[in-house]
Amino acid sequence: MAGATSSSLIWSPWQATFHHYNNRFHHVKGYPFPCHAYYPICNSFNFKRRFSSSIFNDDHVITDSSSSSNKQGRLPMSGCGCSWIQDNSMVHASGTSYGTTSSKKCSALPTKTVDVSSVSDLFEFICSGPLVDKIGITPENVGQSIDKWLLYGSQLCRLFQLNELKLTIPQKARLYHYYIPVFVWCEDQIALHNSKFKDGDDVPPLVIGFSAPQGCGKTTLVFALDYLFKTTKRKSATISIDDFYLTAQGQAKLREENPGNALLEYRGNAGSHDLPFSVNTIEALTQLTKDGMTMKVPRYDKSAYSGRGDRADATTWPEVEGPLKVILFEGWMLGFKPLTTEVVKSVDPQLETVNKNLVAYYDAWDKYINAWVIIKIKDPSYVYRWRLQAEIAMRNAGKAGMSDDEVNDFVSRYLPAYKAYLPTLYAEGPSGSDPDRVLAIDIDEERNPILAT
Repeated sequence: MAGATSSSLIWSPWQATFHHYNNRFHHVKGYPFPCHAYYPICNSFNFKRRFSSSIFNDDHVITDSSSSSNKQGRLPMSGCGCSWIQDNSMVHASGTSYGTTSSKKCSALPTKTVDVSSVSDLFEFICSGPLVDKIGITPENVGQSIDKWLLYGSQLCRLFQLNELKLTIPQKARLYHYYIPVFVWCEDQIALHNSKFKDGDDVPPLVIGFSAPQGCGKTTLVFALDYLFKTTKRKSATISIDDFYLTAQGQAKLREENPGNALLEYRGNAGSHDLPFSVNTIEALTQLTKDGMTMKVPRYDKSAYSGRGDRADATTWPEVEGPLKVILFEGWMLGFKPLTTEVVKSVDPQLETVNKNLVAYYDAWDKYINAWVIIKIKDPSYVYRWRLQAEIAMRNAGKAGMSDDEVNDFVSRYLPAYKAYLPTLYAEGPSGSDPDRVLAIDIDEERNPILAT
């Protein structure tokens, strides 16, 4: 096909889209992916588009990765979903053309690279992703917005310090099959949210909840989304259920009131959060609708008191400013619903008190969430493996980390809740949620999105 012209080609849907829309493509000064540069794609399959990540226009200002999302004080840590950056994790092979996928696994060696300068190859790779149908985009949609996909990919490469021209298969899949599709879905949710208000109204930020088990990479996902919002000049804030843990004093009181209950001995389960504090924080954030409005967002210091944790000093809390467009709220137990006493006691008798505590959580958290991302796992025991990976990575890096036995003890305090509440969350969704505004993402043991089986 090399050297063929448009008159001798049978165009694929993406090429037809570009041909139809090429008259509206224009060059924007400084834009890293000039729209006019895509016109030759319609004339040759072998068109190669190499680009630089060092030039951005005023509408897409890229800052150093240490000065955007990092200002909010939450960084993805080693072992928490970032292994795709360096290792040769397994990914599900996808068909080379849109509309065809395969669940066959392939080993992605770190020495194998993908040249994303081939826009046609990237287009087909995007369209073969497992989330394309879920987020309601078509090949035509991707074709019309391919410049945005390239821009978002370039921004994330900058954030994670990846060579955008030499991505490994796991890296390419994580960006174009996971993070960017979720971001596109979030953009659509914001547009839908804004459409419900009249011109001149104060539009509160959309609150998107991210419910996902520990270690599955939700914090890294939210970190990436927050970065993309900021680099496209839409103000966002991130909060975690961790930010609302009881103070060290409150935890000690909870422990004393529940002697012998291992599920409430340390922070984590329902009952270990300051719910009035979380309500005040969320409501204050949703009122940041105007320029000049600011507030400090609480953070939790897990290292305080020899790892038992305490609320971080308020002087260290990051500041956010309005008008906020979106609040990204993540947590391992967001959306959990109370069950009957018989059900929870059959899982673990100690869960009965936790279940009673859970009743108050809907009014404190879930009712404020407008749209949901539910990251689903097949087996809760994945959490143990993921946590063990994180601790081993910390130990190998010369940092203090839990022993294997300590990891087992730590995870065992969460597994009863996973076993009890995840089936209902996956089957019914969070209480009060709109099914049309819930994005459910199945991931495998390597934290990669997969087609549901």
